[in-house]
Amino acid sequence: MLKQLESYFEFSRLGTNWRTEILAGVTTFLTMAYIVLVNPAILSAAGLPLAAVTAATCLSAAFGSILMGIIARYPIALAPGMGLNAYFTYTVCLKMHIPWQTALGAVFLSGCIFLALTAAGIRQMILRSIPHELYAAVASGIGLFIAFIGFRNSGLVVGDPATLVGLGNIRNPTPALAFAGLILMVALQIKRVKGSILIGVIGVTAAAWALAFGALHFGSTAGPLNDWAQTLVHWTPAPGGFQALTATAFKLDIAGAFNKGLLEIVFVFFFVDLFDNLGTLVAVTKRAGLISADHSIPRLNRILFADAISTVFGSLTGTSTVTSYVESTAGVEAGGRSGVTAIVTGLLFLGAIGAAPFVGMVPSAATAPALILVGSLMLATIVEIRWTDPLVAVPSFLTLILIPLTYSIANGLGFGIISWAFLHLVTGRYRKQDWLLYILAVLFLARFIYLGAS
Repeated sequence: MLKQLESYFEFSRLGTNWRTEILAGVTTFLTMAYIVLVNPAILSAAGLPLAAVTAATCLSAAFGSILMGIIARYPIALAPGMGLNAYFTYTVCLKMHIPWQTALGAVFLSGCIFLALTAAGIRQMILRSIPHELYAAVASGIGLFIAFIGFRNSGLVVGDPATLVGLGNIRNPTPALAFAGLILMVALQIKRVKGSILIGVIGVTAAAWALAFGALHFGSTAGPLNDWAQTLVHWTPAPGGFQALTATAFKLDIAGAFNKGLLEIVFVFFFVDLFDNLGTLVAVTKRAGLISADHSIPRLNRILFADAISTVFGSLTGTSTVTSYVESTAGVEAGGRSGVTAIVTGLLFLGAIGAAPFVGMVPSAATAPALILVGSLMLATIVEIRWTDPLVAVPSFLTLILIPLTYSIANGLGFGIISWAFLHLVTGRYRKQDWLLYILAVLFLARFIYLGAS
C-alpha cells in the first residue's frame, strides 16, 4: 500500500520521503495556524457566531488542503484568505449593511464562476498569458511580502507616524526571541538539518513558555514581569467543535446575492482571489522547482479545480473565500514536494476543530522567524529577471515592490501587467498572440479606477 502511495505521489522523481513530507506538512500548519484564531475574530464582527466560524475555518482549510494534495498532488495548503475576510466583514457587511448570509451567497457565486472558468480553460489561459519574467517577480515579491509579515508579527518592524515603518524595541521579549529563532533556523539550515524550520518553531515556542512561566513565577501578578510574560505569550482559548457548525452551515442566501447591487461584490471576491491565487501558485511551484522548462505548471487544471471547489465548500460551511496560502512555501522550504505535505496540513486543521483552544499556544515569536527565513530564500528567483532591459525590469520591479508595499499580491501583479502591456504598446513591441495580456491590463486598470472612486 505504501509503495502504491509513493508511486502516486511520485516520491522517487521528486526526491522526497514520508518523514520529509510529514515534517513539511507540520511546518506549513504551524505557520498557518494563526488563521484559526484570526479569521473567526474578523468574521464574527459581521455577526457570524464565533464558535461556528472557528469550526468552519478549520473544516474548510482541512477540506481544501486535503483535496489539493489528493487530486493535484502539490504541497499547497488552502484556508480562508486574509484580506478577503476583512472585505467580507468591514466593507460588505458593516459598511454596505448586507447580512452575512447574503455575503456568503456572493462568495458561493464567485466560487461557481471560478469553476465555470476553470472548466472552460479560461483561468489556464490567463496564467499562461503572464510573461515568465513576471512569474519571477511575483515569487520574489511574495518573498518580501511574507518576510514583512514576519517582521511585523515579531515586532522587529513597527508602525511609525513619521516614516510609516520603523525598528521595534529589541529589548522586548518577542522581537528578541524571534531574532534568536531566526539565527537558530538559519544555523540548522546551513548544517543541513532536516526539519530545521519546524525545530526552530518548536524550540522558540518552548523557550517562550519557559521564560513566561519564569516571569510569572518570580514576579507579582500585576508587576512588570507579569506584563513581560503577557507580551511574550498571550494564549486565549478559542471555542470550537463540529456541533458549532450548525449555526452557519448552509445558511447562505444565494438568491439574495443575485440582486443587482451585489454583482460588484461577487466580482471583487472573484477578481482578487483569482490573482492572489495565481500569484501564490506561481510562487510556491517555482520555489519547489515544480514548474516545467517551458514555464508551464503540470496538472494546472487540477490545482485550479481544487481551489474553486474549496471556495464553494467554504461558503457552504460558513466562511469567506478559501484560497491558496503563501505560507505553503514554509513547508516547501522544509522539503515538501508532493501532495502529502498538503494532506498532512489538512489533517492537522481537521484535528484543530476539536483542539482549537490549544492552537494559539504557538506564539508569534516562533512563527515569525519562519516567515522571515522563507521570504529571504524566495528572493532567489530575482536573478531570472533581465534587469538591464527596462521593458522587462520596470514591470518586474513594480510587481516585486508593490506586493509588500500595498499588502496585496493582486495589486502588485496588476501594476506589473499594466506597465508590461503599455510599455510594449508604446514601443511597438506588442504581439498579437498576447491579446489576453492586454485584456487583463484593461481589467486591472478598470479595477484600480473603481477602487479609487469607492
